[in-house]
Amino acid sequence: MSGPWESSVHDEETVGAVYDHGLAKRLVRYLRPYRKEIFISVALLLAISLLEVAGPYITKVAIDTYVRPLHGAGPVPEVAIRGLIVLSLLYVGVLVVAFALRYWQTYTMSMVGQRAMQDLRLEIFRHVETLTPSYFDTRPVGRILTRVTQDVSVLSELFAQGVVAVIGDVFLLAGIIGAMLLMNWRLALITFATIPLLVIATAVFRAKVRVSYRRVRTRLARINAYLQEHLQGVEVVKLFNVEAKEFRGFDRANKDHLTAHLQNLFYYAVFFPTVEFIGAIALALIVWFGGLGILEGAVTFGVVVAFLQYSERFYQPVRDLSEKYNVFQSAMVASERIFDLLDTKPAVPEPARPVPVERLRGGVEFDRVWFAYRDDDFVLRDISFRIAPGEKVALVGATGAGKSSIANLLTRFYEFQRGSIRLDGRDIREIGGRALRRQIGLVLQDVFLFAGSVRENLRFGARERDRGEAERALQEIGGGRMLGRLPRGLEEEVGERGVYFSMGERQLLAFARALHYDPSLLILDEATSSVDVETERVIQSALRRLLEGRTSLVIAHRLSTILDADRILVMHRGELREQGTHAELLARGGIYARLYELQYSRQPEGAPEAPRKAARLDGGTPALDEAPIAGGGRTSDGAGEGASA
Repeated sequence: MSGPWESSVHDEETVGAVYDHGLAKRLVRYLRPYRKEIFISVALLLAISLLEVAGPYITKVAIDTYVRPLHGAGPVPEVAIRGLIVLSLLYVGVLVVAFALRYWQTYTMSMVGQRAMQDLRLEIFRHVETLTPSYFDTRPVGRILTRVTQDVSVLSELFAQGVVAVIGDVFLLAGIIGAMLLMNWRLALITFATIPLLVIATAVFRAKVRVSYRRVRTRLARINAYLQEHLQGVEVVKLFNVEAKEFRGFDRANKDHLTAHLQNLFYYAVFFPTVEFIGAIALALIVWFGGLGILEGAVTFGVVVAFLQYSERFYQPVRDLSEKYNVFQSAMVASERIFDLLDTKPAVPEPARPVPVERLRGGVEFDRVWFAYRDDDFVLRDISFRIAPGEKVALVGATGAGKSSIANLLTRFYEFQRGSIRLDGRDIREIGGRALRRQIGLVLQDVFLFAGSVRENLRFGARERDRGEAERALQEIGGGRMLGRLPRGLEEEVGERGVYFSMGERQLLAFARALHYDPSLLILDEATSSVDVETERVIQSALRRLLEGRTSLVIAHRLSTILDADRILVMHRGELREQGTHAELLARGGIYARLYELQYSRQPEGAPEAPRKAARLDGGTPALDEAPIAGGGRTSDGAGEGASA
């Protein structure tokens, strides 16, 4: 587990631009619904900046008007005392109003950030649901989860504290510079002499942090990918006793993240004291030249005190802007990845003018179909067959023969490269994906149940019916005994992925769900291969009810599930090699006969007769390879089945 998780984060390695105008324009779209709130927030920031600038000026007035002229002049006049009281109360009032406005502004923008984040998450989720399984085949689930959670949260921080806060810092800087120039432009220019040092320090800091921050993100993504893969495969890890090895792998990833993070912290630890030092230089210049100005009578004492306060406040927005740099950089990275996901088009396009479909009769036709999951590595070659409405057709063949690929094409999970597929005479590419899949029921070997009740899982995707329909479906499929054992009946919780139920019980629920869905075409993809023989017998009797009046395509490794099929299609290395009834194929003595002979030749003496066996076909692959193959060529081992839906 040291390779795949590293390759899954390769897109994190490239250092992108700090600011991308195209990305910024797209981000603005999520703020447009909240123009009113943003306008209010900007107005509040302008008012806050004016109040921040007013504080030192009030101090200057108090000193120059009431303190300095009366210093050492005997008793303090009552008018001076009243004046100082008024100015002190005014100063406190300015602080209180600034506090209230800042609270209002912070709350407003935080609300905007959360709402914009909600809108973006909904858009991402809605888009992800339109993507076909081929997209998820090549991308780790952890990466997609990161887009919906972590990356969106980064943008929320940008919306709440980034853009508008920067505007507020700019307002404050402009106000401070204006006030200093109006008070004493010579002293102001002396104070601004330290700005080049600040610009150089900030430029170096940003260049270093830009690289180190991306490195931190990369290492964190590797930790997430490693954890996700490890947790998904924890049973395999324990089975092979490699906990210590996996711990060492995680320890390496964790240490890499720590090293990158410490390096990032080092740059901050150097930069902020540097800014403080430059600010101290500015204060020293103000004290020196301001003191000389006081001695020469060119500058008042109140002006110098105000300049000292302005200088302190001048460097605060500079520090804030530097801190916001990480917010902007991470937001650009996050938005680039989010928009890359949103710009991904489904591999199977929707028709421009979909043909309306009410209820299919179930006729299926494959006409010279070629299909490859990757490039020209075809897993299906020149496949042609027809299934009449209501016919039960079985697909058999060794692992990798292409059986599940046929199911994937019928459900439009993947796009075929050549040929055509028709349902009731209509080209499948002319039918909308949702309308098509409303007509198809698919039961897989690996049953997926959602956390919730049995009833909720049975009604999943089905049209609105009365509450008794779900229970009747389960009873008809042979789940009466299982239902009787559940303390809460259909309201019993199934747990995550159906963990509270056995494999056989999950299969029964899957069949009942398919029956409740009421499809025109039913596909069973090795749906009984993981259940015991007793459960299979229950399912087989229920299947007759489920398949009644429906076209069915049964993909099976167990011959017991397809002996009564109207027709059997035999796949071998991506080609349709034989078709016919069970008896016809046995009499022909070809691939199917070899499969049958190989399967039942392994049964112990005295065992029941062959048709009631439940042995698997994939054990016969070596014998099949001895059969001559018309047309030559081969598929990648397991390619056709590994991408099964």
